[in-house]
Amino acid sequence: MKFQKSHSLQEIASLLNCKFIGDKDFQVLGMNEIHVVEPGDIVFVDHPKYYDKALQSAATIVLINKEVECPEGKALLISDDPFRDFNTLTKHFKPFQFANVAIAPTAEIGEGTVIQPNTFVGNHVKIGKNCLIHSNVSIYDHTIIGDNVIIHAGTILGADAFYYKKRPEGFDQLISGGRVVIEDNVGIGALCTIDKGVTGDTTIGAGTKLDNQVHVGHDTVIGKKCLIASQTGIAGCVIIEDEVTMWGQVGTTSGITIGTKAVVMGQTGVTKSVEGGKSYFGTPIEESREKLKQLANIKKIPEILSKLK
Repeated sequence: MKFQKSHSLQEIASLLNCKFIGDKDFQVLGMNEIHVVEPGDIVFVDHPKYYDKALQSAATIVLINKEVECPEGKALLISDDPFRDFNTLTKHFKPFQFANVAIAPTAEIGEGTVIQPNTFVGNHVKIGKNCLIHSNVSIYDHTIIGDNVIIHAGTILGADAFYYKKRPEGFDQLISGGRVVIEDNVGIGALCTIDKGVTGDTTIGAGTKLDNQVHVGHDTVIGKKCLIASQTGIAGCVIIEDEVTMWGQVGTTSGITIGTKAVVMGQTGVTKSVEGGKSYFGTPIEESREKLKQLANIKKIPEILSKLK
């Protein structure tokens, strides 16, 4: 998430009421999670296990809960609770904006687009040309939709990321300030849920088609011309490359990559990254031919045991 203008390190530290290490005029351009950070971004870290990863990342400002040696060319914000202060920044730079009409006046809707009754279109949403948005769709703030997109009834674009920190009093939510981006010629079935990024974009590539009741987690990027069948659940921060097929009731873990033109058969649990151009099945996931051989061999066990008697 980029800020509308550059801010100084001292300005950000004053907003958080925390100590900083580095030039007070150090330029701060935005804030992001570690997998999408760029120079000028703030990244937060609150566990020693991940200090080095954050300090050596592309981010040039690290919001951290311990005073450590600052890498050259970077700056630190010292906080007693980086998770809380990252939320403070999100609320400050991208606050929740109340809406009291079905289609926000700041929404931009392209020529030829049809929006059926009882659909909500939030603040600063952009919808391209010749789209068809069926009834009871909810399109949260800042969502971007390309041309020739079809979205069926009951789908929700832009709900919060499922991202929590466990505290003694319960679970503390990381506030989502990202977006959903739907490219051209995408088809989205009924009752799908596509969560916005925490700070970046959840993206559905051009020409991809989602069946009914598909869930896409925060910051996931789905490539072009993919087919994803009903009741598939895709976790956060997943990369699905172009022309992947995922059949019904597939589930994935977070942070993995599914390669170009992979085929994932129904009810598979994608527990790790997999190469493209192959077919997969089972939990844990394996190439389908190998998994089916294993299942065939299991059926032979009674026959093998009978011969041993």
